[in-house]
Amino acid sequence: MDIRKIKKLIELIEESDIEEIEIKEGDDSVRISRRKQVTELAPQPAFVAAPAASQPPADANTSTESESSTSSLNGHVVRSPMVGTFYRAASPSAPTFIEVGQTIKAGDTICIVEAMKMMNQIEADKTGTVSEILIENGQPVEFDQPLITIV
Repeated sequence: MDIRKIKKLIELIEESDIEEIEIKEGDDSVRISRRKQVTELAPQPAFVAAPAASQPPADANTSTESESSTSSLNGHVVRSPMVGTFYRAASPSAPTFIEVGQTIKAGDTICIVEAMKMMNQIEADKTGTVSEILIENGQPVEFDQPLITIV
């Protein structure tokens, strides 16, 4: 099957509501499918192992530090909806989506979180000014980890 035909099929699928198509031409066949991006994720349960009797008790300072770092965030916190890798731009040569001090509107793309080779655009859920970017470009992020703050 000619690559131009395949490219044309991909363009047609992108322009329509079709989610999957399979074409057979002689011995050749091609299946093209697209999946709708999940817009809302269910929170993942957190499992904590009980400390064994031989382990010393957890340091009280460690839990206080994590609580104080979360509470020290001023303004509205945008959190990661999934586990993945944080990117500030669509590609290494592209300009960053946001900078500290920039005014953004609800719905503006603020970053990308790559998960399982899928680039998921993360949008601002509040209008305001970016006061802090909490993650470095290319760093892994966890579910519900703070990404930026908006004031």
